[in-house]
Amino acid sequence: MSPILLAIIAVTAIGLICALILAVASHFMSVPVNEKEAAVRECLPGANCGACGFTGCDGYAHALANVPGTKTNLCVPGADAVSKQISEVMGVDFEDVIEQVAFVHCHGDCVNNRDKEEYQGIESCAAANMLYGGRGRCSNGCMGFGDCRKVCPHGAICIENRIAHIDTRKCVGCGLCAKACPNHLITLFPDVRRVVVTCSNHDKGAVVRRKCSNGCIACGKCARNCPAEAITIVDNLAVIDYDKCINCGTCEANCPVHAIKFADFSGKHRFSN
Repeated sequence: MSPILLAIIAVTAIGLICALILAVASHFMSVPVNEKEAAVRECLPGANCGACGFTGCDGYAHALANVPGTKTNLCVPGADAVSKQISEVMGVDFEDVIEQVAFVHCHGDCVNNRDKEEYQGIESCAAANMLYGGRGRCSNGCMGFGDCRKVCPHGAICIENRIAHIDTRKCVGCGLCAKACPNHLITLFPDVRRVVVTCSNHDKGAVVRRKCSNGCIACGKCARNCPAEAITIVDNLAVIDYDKCINCGTCEANCPVHAIKFADFSGKHRFSN
């Protein structure tokens, strides 16, 4: 018998043995598939943002299929459409999703927040933050290198005048930008709110004024003029109690440094409906 024929027979025999071993292994070592979990996972958008409170879409699908009481309306990026699909798969009543948007609590752009140094290094907020809190005098402000923009899956963030701006019409509330911001300037809130404080500096008013002309100076004028008594000054910064807020805009009109913004922050899902 020729050497070539022997080699072909040997390779074929090895292939058959390996196939037999894999078939036996798949039978005895297979993990049962939860069909409901797989069906739920098909409904989820796959953003793996963690906004639902679980370790990505796989974790949320597993919890829905195996943990009784897990809510079907926790996928903020998927909004009501995904919640309805999940409810149908699970055979439960539909629960409305509270749409959220992200907001940058800083208005200290290159005009209002003066530089304390010339930064020459990695174009990253996380890197700049480790060097004396960045280039701006306000170490609590936006550094403008766009770490948030880089992680946004929907292109909802841009950098203008060295500060991040979020287009809520594109924002789905996944929260990835909030996790990427080293100064924790970005928060998520229900997009039905109409007023927000645009500063995150807790220094005293005189100190803030030397750093940024748009920073909250804790003068208390917004609190004194709020008809619903929804604003208080906490640690030198205006704080809004949204349970009391009536969205009248009086606080914005009375803020002498324009550190409060009144606007329509409707997100992508609500805006598209």
